[in-house]
Amino acid sequence: MHADPRTDIRPDVRHVPNPLAGPLRPDAAALLAEADHRDAAREIASWPGYAPTPVVDQPGLARACGVAAMRYKDEGRRFALGSFKALGGAYAVLRVLQEKLAAKGLQATAPDLIAGRHRDVVAGETVVCATDGNHGRSVAWGARLFGCAARIYIHEHVSGDREAAIAAYGATMVRLPGDYDASVRAAAADAARHGWTLVADTDAGGGSDRVPRLVMQGYTLIVAELVAQMPEPPTHVVIPAGVGGLAAAVAGRWAVVGGTARPRMIVVEPHVADCVARSIAAGAPTAATGDVNSFMACLSAGEVSPVAWPILRDAVDDALTIPDELAADTMRGLARGRWGDAPLVSGESGCAAAAAILGLAGNAALRAALGLGPASRVLTIGSEGATAPDLWRAVTGIDPATLDQAPTGA
Repeated sequence: MHADPRTDIRPDVRHVPNPLAGPLRPDAAALLAEADHRDAAREIASWPGYAPTPVVDQPGLARACGVAAMRYKDEGRRFALGSFKALGGAYAVLRVLQEKLAAKGLQATAPDLIAGRHRDVVAGETVVCATDGNHGRSVAWGARLFGCAARIYIHEHVSGDREAAIAAYGATMVRLPGDYDASVRAAAADAARHGWTLVADTDAGGGSDRVPRLVMQGYTLIVAELVAQMPEPPTHVVIPAGVGGLAAAVAGRWAVVGGTARPRMIVVEPHVADCVARSIAAGAPTAATGDVNSFMACLSAGEVSPVAWPILRDAVDDALTIPDELAADTMRGLARGRWGDAPLVSGESGCAAAAAILGLAGNAALRAALGLGPASRVLTIGSEGATAPDLWRAVTGIDPATLDQAPTGA
């Protein structure tokens, strides 16, 4: 067992309740069409190596958090990509290529493209996106799987191991100065200039929601898996935010299937990248200000996705923001089994939801405001594993390869 010296962490969890939450309004419901969900779920479930990611029971963590149950949806085991993003970017790449072929009078299934049919056509297509790491990896993986080229834009703060993981799929990498939001705008501008196809998880200010909707539709499969996996529904679902696509997909899909009986939906962000919390407080999309780069790298977004916003407005009940040091300490604690559960590989963004609930353990007022108590059953969405393995190793003191964290898919 590795030594696990505790650090003196000041939880400093901040809460923004959403007074607008309630039934889905028409503009939000239109983004969550049942047929779109079924199409995405059926398609992704047919890909080679697909398997539902596990839900990990954490009784020790539940005791530490003062709740009846803590369960962790382990997206670090999603295909070979190590994050939930595998469901979105690659699905959007497939649909984009199918549309390109249809415009030429050609039809193709995913197996057709994987087998190399129509390679003479799709090889001339280039998909483009900006990323903090995981979305770009999914787009690059999808491009290689289905036969087109990929060009991935990263900003100066993206780690070298994340860059290498994307490049390993054959993508052309473009590193730019500035932050994530600057790279989003640059990717959109270059795609428009050169006739490439932008496969973004936010509309980059361009006014089109088609591709970000495809990305979110892929993420809704997570809820279908959870409904089948959990013997009793959670009372609270805690989701990392970022630009809001995952949170909108999970909270929105649960609102569709659960109606007014859905769990309480809570999003988590870094203090410095709190665009969803600010938007909820203002009742309209509102950007974070200043330097938004956080230890929780894949949550370092300053602007909420316009296509996600109507769903977040209606289906998210609360936003919590947390300090970087709480996430780092939680990542280390999960890796070392500090609370008596089996060691878990949870990345710096993947651990954010658990960190927020841990940070509330001694805050009676906030717990009451969130309806958290001894009977609560909390589900945290563990959005990534060790997608930056060098950083994970440096923070935890453990090589992630030594833990049993093989992905469920190929």
